[in-house]
Amino acid sequence: MTALPPDDARTMRGSSPPQAMPVQELHARWAALHDRADELAQMAQLATEPRATKCDAFANLTGGASDWQRNLAAQALDDIEAMMEPGLTALKFLEQRNQDLCAPALALWREFYSARDAVLTMLEHGVTGLARTAG
Repeated sequence: MTALPPDDARTMRGSSPPQAMPVQELHARWAALHDRADELAQMAQLATEPRATKCDAFANLTGGASDWQRNLAAQALDDIEAMMEPGLTALKFLEQRNQDLCAPALALWREFYSARDAVLTMLEHGVTGLARTAG
């Protein structure tokens, strides 16, 4: 195991990182995910969040991110989307049956919120924190 950031470890080994997802594609997926989150917030009877706050943070962090960080962010978006889509489908089914959506929608919202913050934290610490620990 190494204490070096992945980019430095790859350089030492002489290997190249896997091709990262383009930043614009990551931003589009992040924005689409937040469209679904707005729908979820409405089902959970929560106010929708200001879009600019989280989208701007993600854009700023991915702009300075390395390939490994963008790859992890893309994988995390895959995971969050895999959680959100069936969850929203189930909530819509409950809605059709005139059942209360608040509690299950709130549970899914909390999962989304935690996962989203984990992505932002990974990007933030990868950009600012890993460089300090390697030095």
